[in-house]
Parts: sequence; C-alpha cells; structure tokens
Amino acid sequence: MDALALVVWSMALGTIAAVAGARLADVAARPSLSRLRALSYHSSVFLLVLVLSGVLPQAHPVSPARLHALQVLAGPLCVGLSNFWIHGWLRAAQRDRLMALGLRVSALALPLAGVAVLLLVPRAQQLPAAAAISLLGSGLTLWLTLRGWRMGDHMALAMALGCLLTLPAIAGLYALAMHLLPARLGLQAALAACVALSNALTGVVLWRRDRHAWQARQQSARVAALDPVTRLENGRSLVLRLVQALQRRQRTGRDGALLAVMVFDVERIATHVGAAGVNEMWVTLAARIQRQLGVVNPVGRYWDRCFVALVETIPSMPWLRTVGLRVATSLRHPIEVTGLGGVPMRVWADIGVGVVHLPPGPLEAEDVLHAAQALATAARGMRSRAAMLDPATESVVAVECATLAPRRGWARSRPQALASLGS
Repeated sequence: MDALALVVWSMALGTIAAVAGARLADVAARPSLSRLRALSYHSSVFLLVLVLSGVLPQAHPVSPARLHALQVLAGPLCVGLSNFWIHGWLRAAQRDRLMALGLRVSALALPLAGVAVLLLVPRAQQLPAAAAISLLGSGLTLWLTLRGWRMGDHMALAMALGCLLTLPAIAGLYALAMHLLPARLGLQAALAACVALSNALTGVVLWRRDRHAWQARQQSARVAALDPVTRLENGRSLVLRLVQALQRRQRTGRDGALLAVMVFDVERIATHVGAAGVNEMWVTLAARIQRQLGVVNPVGRYWDRCFVALVETIPSMPWLRTVGLRVATSLRHPIEVTGLGGVPMRVWADIGVGVVHLPPGPLEAEDVLHAAQALATAARGMRSRAAMLDPATESVVAVECATLAPRRGWARSRPQALASLGS
C-alpha cells in the first residue's frame, strides 16, 4: 500500500470512527440497548475496514497467517452481527415471520460459515469463499430490509440504501485483500467513499430510529401524567410538582399557595345527566380553575372529586383572599352539559375551595394536601364556599373573614397548624 492509498483509507476509517464516537457519547448520555447495538455496529464496520483495507499491517505488525485468518472471518462475522442487530431495529419478530426467520438464521449461519471456510476450504479459495458468503448475507439483508419498507416501515428505505452501498463496499474490500483491485488511487478513493457513506447513512437511520423511540416514550410519559377526562395533570404528577416546589421554596424564601377544590354530591347530578354529563362538568370545572389561576400555574385532578392548583409565588397575603373568592365564584356559576336524553341541561356544582398559604420553611407535602382538602370540606358550609386558616387564631374561617396581616412567629407555627388540620 502506497502513502496516498494509506491516507485515503485512514480518512475513511476516521469517518467511521467519528460516527462511532458520536454514538459512544450518545450511549454515555442516555444509555439504552438500541444505542449500544448501534455503537457495536459501527465498531464492527471499523474493524472490517481496518482488516480488509490493508491498514492494519501498516499500523501494527501482523503475521501473514493471522492477517489471512482475520480477513476470512471479518466479512461473515460483521454481516452476521449486522443481521442480528437489524432484526431488532426492524422489529422483525413483531412484523413478519419470514423476516424474523431470515435475519435470525443468517445471524447464526454466517459466522459459522466463516469458521467452516477457514477450517475446511483450501487456503487459496478461502478469501473468495468468505467474500461470497458476505455478499450473500448482505444481499439477504437488503431484500429483507426492502420487505420491511414495503410493509410500512418508512425508515427502512434509507437503511436499505445503506445496505445497497454495502454490497460494492464488501466486494471491493475483498478484492483489495486478494490484490485484485487495480492500484489506481481514484478507484480506491471511490471505494473508500462508498464504505464511509454506507456507514454514515446507516448511522443516520439508527439515530433517527432512536430519536423517534425516545420521543414516543416521552409522549407516553406525558400522556400517563394526564388525567384521562380533564387532560390536566393527575395526582402522581401533582404530588411530584408539590414536592419539588416545597424544596425550591426553602432555597428561594418565596411565599406560595395551594388550592384544593372539592366537589360534593356528584351522585345527584349523575342521576340527571349520566356519566357523560358528569365528565363534561369535570372538564368545565377544570377549565375554569385554570382560567382563574393562569396557564403558568399547574392545575390537576388529585382524585376524582378533588382538583388541586399550585401557585409557587404569590404577590401578597391579601391575594389569597382574592384568588379564593374568585375561584369559588367562578365554579358556582351554572354549567351547560348534555342530559340523558341528549337535551342540554344546566347544573350547579356543590363545591368547596380550600386555600393554604405556603410560607418559607420546611413543610410536608402530605400535610399540605390534607390541610387543603380539610379546608375545602369546611368551606362547603360557608357562604363564600372558600376557607383558609386564619393567621391570627390558626382556626378555619371563610377567606373574606381571615386576618391576613402578618404577625411575628406565624410562619414558624404554620407547619404544626397544617399538620394538626390535616390529621
């Protein structure tokens, strides 16, 4: 191998190594089995090109017998491993029995065939036999990948194009190993470009598949965090948000608030409007709460008859009175729903709003939630339907009657008051 050819193939190996390095960083950032398989694929391609291109003897002294054995095994092993990984990428087991069988059998048979060639075939015929086995396996991969595309896998077409480029790449590499390729630099540069392009194209497809799967998992996680009726956050997501907010409040020293809205006597409404009408009522109540508090403040359904809203920063203490009255007034307006006979009906929700002030300092999320629900239950018997703890007396009062002027030591006694109210 002359110096210019060595430069060409070193550049091709550098391109393959760059793709493998990017996948290695991806694996380190977000470990997963699919990313690890992609890294293994690019590593096997790197070793295949290193052995067959003739760069290995230039980089490290290797005996001719050992180099010959590596060249015989490199192609069948690389193609067999590729088929094993492609079986997972194409989801062949869930898509098509023929595809799954072909990829699994070839993944096992190709390496065994390479070992058989090395042990049983005369030395002069070993490299041609290994090349034929590798090309046969790559052709099978191309056909099965195209089959996956025809069955609806849109990303399989780009992978099939990468497999198509693999055929001349393997043929050229084995021709180079058998010294059948003319020593023209342009021909070797074209072959090296074909190898690098095939690897890069396959790498892009695998990256897109991983990204698509990651986005699907993220979307599933977002859907799982939503209440199926109101499309607001569910109880688990709300508790997590509250815990995080309480931890942040200890660092920032800001005051916040938690509102709980309890809905009572739902059975009475259900007898007139049915389950579908009740669901319409939940959706309307959720929209009204969110409208009063703004889109920046999380609102969710803690359980089927309790909504919870978290406000991490409040402008002043009197704002608690304002927001409590505003939410309660909005929810007491009539709600248009569809009755059992399909006739529009107006219903009035029996609600109670509990307002809990969140001062700086340690608080338990469980105590806060229990206190808010207890206040909402107590608010049912009040004219305004909104209740909170009076800072002066630490007793449950209507929000319009609460003394909201701060007094010394109230913030320190607040956690104990919330805990006693929740119990």
